[in-house]
Amino acid sequence: MPQTLFKIDLTKPMSEQELVGHNRWHPDIPAAVSVNPGDVFRIECKDWTDGQIKNDDDPSDIRDVKLTVVHVLSGPIHVNGARPGDILVVDLLDIGPLPGDEWGFTGIFDRNNGGGFLTDHFPNPAKAIWDIHGIYTRSRHIPGVRFAGISHPGLIGCAPSHELLARWNQRERALVERGGPPWKPAIPPLAALPNPENAILGSLKGSEFDRVAAEAARTVPPREHGGNCDIKNLSKGSRIYFPVYVDGAKLSMGDIHFSQGDGEISFCGAIEMAGYLDLHVDIIKGGVEKYGMINPIFKPGPVEPHYSEYLVFEGISVDEFTGEQYYLDAHVAYRRACLNAIEYLKKFGFTGEQAYLLLSCAPVEGRISGIVDIPNACCTLALPTEIFDKSILPV
Repeated sequence: MPQTLFKIDLTKPMSEQELVGHNRWHPDIPAAVSVNPGDVFRIECKDWTDGQIKNDDDPSDIRDVKLTVVHVLSGPIHVNGARPGDILVVDLLDIGPLPGDEWGFTGIFDRNNGGGFLTDHFPNPAKAIWDIHGIYTRSRHIPGVRFAGISHPGLIGCAPSHELLARWNQRERALVERGGPPWKPAIPPLAALPNPENAILGSLKGSEFDRVAAEAARTVPPREHGGNCDIKNLSKGSRIYFPVYVDGAKLSMGDIHFSQGDGEISFCGAIEMAGYLDLHVDIIKGGVEKYGMINPIFKPGPVEPHYSEYLVFEGISVDEFTGEQYYLDAHVAYRRACLNAIEYLKKFGFTGEQAYLLLSCAPVEGRISGIVDIPNACCTLALPTEIFDKSILPV
């Protein structure tokens, strides 16, 4: 077994761990550990909410979750010899739940505390608890379903430079100030801007803590450094190429998912769990310029559930409430594909909330199937039929 460099005590919040991680992005957060190129090591992670969600039947913890806490990350990891302009190569050798804690959760966030992709249709909090048995999972809250997971870190990336951090904050604040497109609902917000409340910044103390907490970027979106990309195929055996912006790269990770569908549509939509990552790292000197890299690149691993039969739901870019036509809008089209699948599953005994949760965390395949046929974008959601205990095919 690889040496565990960042160990987690599940009885304590991240701020009280022996090695304290972080929940913001900033180049001045000190590294927690250091490794050499070629090293293999294990990193343990708390779930993204820092243990706020419990293994019970009461969704009030989803309703009341403190979103200024998320995402708690393990790291930063200083990779000796990494310099700005290099590429950090990260191999995901193994991923799994922490021994003795083999469960996870999927949630629908309250409209007034986070919301989500379909919050106008599902404004109230709900959750499903999943029991993990090896590669398979079942939930007492969504009976009649069993599937294999494709485990992955929802969030992994390197620290930004001061210049990149300033660019993030400037462009996201400008988005909030100018407002979104006409169809954008008020919830969720347009962006999560810097907020020092509940900031966790590794070993920083005093005035340096206060300065960094005020400047640091939230971990909510993916950005040029990687971050919260929520890519389900970034799983065992994957090799990721990250642009390096600061000395040592300062790699961090967390938000481990046992399983997720493309889009993670309910926001807390994967099977979220505490877990471990076994990693190998290396460096490509000067790789950013050599390969014209802007965002991370990855090679998927060979391990994923093998499902061969799907039922595919189409969606087009027409508003479901007003009937308004949008121009090649993939966001609206994918929303319609998801809603069509939910309405279909309701005919087979599932509630709308159960169907929404299931489409978020089961290994569904989402696609932009057509983006050229004016005026309608066409998106599809492919649902593996073999995950159900009974047939869901039309007859």
